Parts: sequence; structure tokens; C-alpha cells
Amino acid sequence: MHWTATVRYEVTSLKPKRIAYVQYTNPAGYPPLQQSSQILAENGWDVLFLGTGAWGVDKLRFKPNERIQVRQLRFQSPGWLQKAHYAYFHLWCLAWVIRWRPSWIYASDLLSASFAWFASAALRIPVVFHEHDSPAQETAGVFARFCFRMRIRCARRAALCVLPNRRRADAFAGTTRCSIPPLVVWNFPRCQEVAPARERCEEGRLRLLYHGSIVPERLPVAVIEALAALPEGVSLTVVGYETVGSRGYLSVLLSRAAELGISGRLETLGALSRDELRQVCGRHDAGLSLMPLRSEDPNLGSMTGASNKPFDYLACGLAVLVSRLPDWEEMFVRPGYGLSCDPSSQQSIAAAVGRLCANPEQTRAMGERGRQRILKDWNYERQFQPVLDLLNGVSSCNAGTMPAAEAGSRQVIAK
Repeated sequence: MHWTATVRYEVTSLKPKRIAYVQYTNPAGYPPLQQSSQILAENGWDVLFLGTGAWGVDKLRFKPNERIQVRQLRFQSPGWLQKAHYAYFHLWCLAWVIRWRPSWIYASDLLSASFAWFASAALRIPVVFHEHDSPAQETAGVFARFCFRMRIRCARRAALCVLPNRRRADAFAGTTRCSIPPLVVWNFPRCQEVAPARERCEEGRLRLLYHGSIVPERLPVAVIEALAALPEGVSLTVVGYETVGSRGYLSVLLSRAAELGISGRLETLGALSRDELRQVCGRHDAGLSLMPLRSEDPNLGSMTGASNKPFDYLACGLAVLVSRLPDWEEMFVRPGYGLSCDPSSQQSIAAAVGRLCANPEQTRAMGERGRQRILKDWNYERQFQPVLDLLNGVSSCNAGTMPAAEAGSRQVIAK
């Protein structure tokens, strides 16, 4: 199905090009926010981020830019104080919006939907609603019901809704009944983040990299057990952070590595900025992007395009190891960018990693093919163009050719 959506909103060229991003979390923990804000700044926009701290990524910060300013409240842990903190966040955002007078609001999580709806309905500021992670099923709690209702209202008022995966976009459209079909924007890196071509891999050595949230679903213990079954030249570096729900899991991985006698082959670096991550990527040969084969979490079942991990790896010329899921194999294995495995099986992981280690030239070629694909069309400049055109008030813009695996790409027309 090919969707064509018409966005009717008059954008006056007399208004200053200012956009306020609003999210009840640390915006630096979301690469697409960094990518889009940089693109906007390069196109003459002044950008204001209004956010908070966040568990695990509270110390992450954006790269300095004279057109981008970030204002954050401190992190508040869950509980009744967080409800008061959330109410204060709304008043604080309102004060900033009245003072700064943005021409657009860019809301990017469930908890920012209520303020975005208010800004659109009461202040008449147009809204882009970009949902990175789809929320779980609505619960019986009063606060949860309020957030879900505001998500629906915000989606219906937004000039454009953006999601990172086709399946999520379809579910979002069905739940919210938004009048404009959502635009799918994959979480690609930017062209300027693509590294130079890599030299050949070392014989008998394979340096694996994992980056992201350190949780059992994405970095299972089976990876550590597989590492112990592989030659000593195979090592693993873990970059990332524990979530509130996975506190203590890194210690579990380290303890298992110690039990197996491979502590020296497992390195942990904590959470890093994107610039630091790129430097680390350059020292590795292959990246892990694993998802469980079965999960009740709707996000884990629809992560192709939404997960920035494999694209970050490919941008640096790393081959990828993904889960043996049809959509992941279609996107990464069949084009020759990497291999797949069963992430719950030590034997399956070890067999796939062993193939990468035994064939260094093929491993390098996989990463290089992926790196070229990032330069050609898997980049955020290309993906974000329809949103940029809408914000700039272009009378007619074409979303271009989305990647072949993503059905439902569409044209966005701003009038």
C-alpha cells in the first residue's frame, strides 16, 4: 500500500525558525533526537530541548552546537514525588515556551504527549509527535489511563506523527485513529558519522562489540557462554547502561565470565556519547544486535528500523550478528551485511561468531557493503527530509524512496 497524506497547515515565513523538543527523559539518550536537531540547526533553525535526567544515561550530553540549547530538570525516581515532578515539568515547559516562542513543538515520548496536546490546542503551536518506543498495553492505573488518553489526543492534533517501524506505525494508527497516516523514519546514523573504509581483519582475532541497554533480552548470558567456547582471539566489549528494570544484570554477566575463566576477554565501558562510541567502533570487527525470537513486548517484536545498533555498526564498517528472525534476516543477512543466530543458544551464537572469525576477509566485506549502504540511502539526512520539508513549509515534498524492506513509504505535502 502506498499512502499519500496531505498536511494542511500554513507556515508563515515571518515567524522565527525555532523548534522546542519536549520529552520527559534525557534527550541525549535518543540518537534520532540528536540527528534531527543537528540537521535542523544546519538548516538555520534554533533548537531548544526541554527534558529531564534519566536512569542510566543521566550523564550523557549532546555535542555542543551554538544553535542548540538544552534545559533539563533533575531526574526523579518513581513514586508519588515523581507525579509532582511531572506536574512541575509541565509548568516549567509552559514558562519556557511562552518565553521562547517556538514555531513548532517536537514531542518524542508518551509522557510529553499531554504538554504537546496543550501547546497545540491552547497555544496554537503545531506539533510533530515522534514516538520512539511504543507503550505497553494500557493498565488500570489512573495516571496510565491519563497518559494513554493524551497520547491519542496528541496524535489526532499533530501535524505529523513519526514512528521508526512500519508495524508500530500501523498499530499506532489503529489505536489513535490519527487523521494523517504516520510517517516511518528509521533510526539511521548521519552520513558524517560514516567512518573510512576499514583495513583487513586480523587472522585469528575477532573483536565483538555490543552497545545499548544492558538487559537479558538484548545481551543474553548465552553470549558470554558462547565466548568461552570460542578461540582466545575472540573478545567482547560492552558499551551501555543498565535500565531500572535490569539493575545488577551487568554483575551477572561479569560473574559468569569469571566462572568460565574469560574475564580478560570481556570489557565494559559504560555509557558513551555518540562520538566516543564511533571511536570504539573503529577498534572492532563485528557488532551484536540480538532480539529474542519470542517476546510479549511489542517493541521487541518490531525493532527493524527502530534499533540504531546495526546501523551504527555498519556505518563503521563492522559486520553484524542479528537474531534469526525473518525481518532481521531480510534486512541484514540476505544483502550480505552479516550473519544470524538463535540468541538463546550458546551453540548457535558460537557457530556464527566462529564463521566470522575464520573468514576475516568475508567479515570485512560484509561490513564494507553495509557501510556503502549507509552512505547511499540508509542515512538520517535522507530519512528526515520529509519532516524537514514540512517544518520548513515547503509546498510540495516527496519522501523519496524508503528502503525496500519498509512497505508503506509515502509522500508528505505541506500546504
